Amino acid sequence: MSIKEKYALTDEGVRNVKLGAAWTTVANLVVFASVGFVYVIMSAIVARLTGEPAVLGPFGELGFDPLSVPMVGWIVAIAVYLAVLFVCERLAYYYQYGVIYKESGRQRIALAERLRKLPLGFFGRRDLADLTETLMGDVKTTEHAYSHVLPELYGAYATMAIAFVCLAAFDWRLAVASMWSGPVALLMLFGVRSKLQPLMHRTRMAGLKTSEYIQEALECVREVRATNQEERYLQHIYKSVDTAERTAIRGELATGLCVNGAQIVLRLGFATTLLAGATLIADGTCDFLTLFCFLLVVSRIYAPFDQALMLIAELFSARTAAARMKSFFEEPLADGGTEYSPSGHDVVFEHVGFAYEQDGEKVLEDVSFTAREGEVTALVGPSGSGKSTCARLAARLWDVSSGRVSVGGVDVSTVEPESLLADFSVVFQDVTLFDDTVMENIRLGKRGATDEEVLAAARAANCDEFVSRMPEGYGTMIGENGARLSGGERQRISIARALLKGAPVVLLDEATASLDVENETKVQEALSRLLAGKTVIVIAHRMRTVMNADKVVVLDDGRVAEQGHPAELMERDGLFARMVRLQRESAEWTL
Repeated sequence: MSIKEKYALTDEGVRNVKLGAAWTTVANLVVFASVGFVYVIMSAIVARLTGEPAVLGPFGELGFDPLSVPMVGWIVAIAVYLAVLFVCERLAYYYQYGVIYKESGRQRIALAERLRKLPLGFFGRRDLADLTETLMGDVKTTEHAYSHVLPELYGAYATMAIAFVCLAAFDWRLAVASMWSGPVALLMLFGVRSKLQPLMHRTRMAGLKTSEYIQEALECVREVRATNQEERYLQHIYKSVDTAERTAIRGELATGLCVNGAQIVLRLGFATTLLAGATLIADGTCDFLTLFCFLLVVSRIYAPFDQALMLIAELFSARTAAARMKSFFEEPLADGGTEYSPSGHDVVFEHVGFAYEQDGEKVLEDVSFTAREGEVTALVGPSGSGKSTCARLAARLWDVSSGRVSVGGVDVSTVEPESLLADFSVVFQDVTLFDDTVMENIRLGKRGATDEEVLAAARAANCDEFVSRMPEGYGTMIGENGARLSGGERQRISIARALLKGAPVVLLDEATASLDVENETKVQEALSRLLAGKTVIVIAHRMRTVMNADKVVVLDDGRVAEQGHPAELMERDGLFARMVRLQRESAEWTL
């Protein structure tokens, strides 16, 4: 598996990691060059003391006397060396950290773009905390790995290989004695990786589970308080935190033992260099100056390797994080062509079948009906009969399992969702608003709409009444998900969005079900303006709201039980007529 696949990098990210490793190697070698300066000076000093010519190990005589070089020459040489070292370290830092942080930005954008194009069914299978953790936590984990670990580790590999070749030129025996511990330490760590990886995964999952519980408690705080379940929920979270903590301790303990064991083996290289050097000096096959040079190199060469070993546990954790990120890109997209030229806007269902999970239980089976342009088609039926599913399939928020859904004769599965949704306005029962002004929340319906267009849509949706009471009018911040607004006010903003968009197909999913009588009347007035001349699909439980529809499609257990004009269905005395009678009877019920 390539580095790109292992750590979910882009092509530019792979290039930057390689550049970071290359400049880290160069910077390490420049640092080691200072050992060469020391060796040359020590060789000259020994030559002065013994009266023999200065030699450069196996390469023969030095050819000049370093001690006779004027002080100015040494100052210039040191200044040049420091300048080269600064440039190399600066480039190593830039390619290790500077460009890598841009890579994490590209990863987050790529993940967000992927999420934007995934079918809605994907989000039904994945928890929100899980998705957030991947976008923020997993990207951060991989970012730290390929900024702090990968360049250092690959740089250490290259540095040790080059250093081994150079040291072997002086004395291959001492080179082996000094360098054997690095590969062995790495083999130890990567040998136990298969044992550590599951621990890393369990630690990650335990932390994610805690995040899910906390998010659930925050989202359901009103229900928790209303049912007096605060203590139960807190105990639930405490237990999850304790489990995550124990899992993390076990994982870190096992990783720490392996890393510290590898570092001990790494340090043995210094001891074996000293022992081998002493033996060779005693045999007369090596001089003290060469051993001194080797000890200097060994003391410095293990520093970057040691740092990489300390962070290598993060490398294993990054593999888990990258695998989670990679799973996003393996999900099939709801793709299609961007060219969309329907002949009218009739919405046609032809023998449609649908299941939320592959090979799962069918939610819809052999559903066929037509919602004609310029007419209101109402979908009614018992809870769980598939009404909302039909509306979402029409807008391709999900893809059908079998059959065909078309708009104006065009199969929606062949159209890219963003192109298709340009022709749809959707008003859901549960409105989603942003922590922004009233004006900007309405403008969401049409990008680039002028203030005059937004205000016209707001007036048509009867928003003026409540906005006029706000301190800053349409410039008032409405809080997270419209927390400062009532249900009817939030619904009217949603309708204003749809009016502003002016799409030819309108989906209404229980748009007035949770409103009081006064708000329902005002919302219905706004809807009347929205629906004129459009293809309208209405989902409703209140039978009186669909009695004026042009067509009613009655769904029961995922199938079309009957369809036709409301008056015709009442005469047939089928399921629709029964639902109407039951609601009339329930309306007469009193306490």
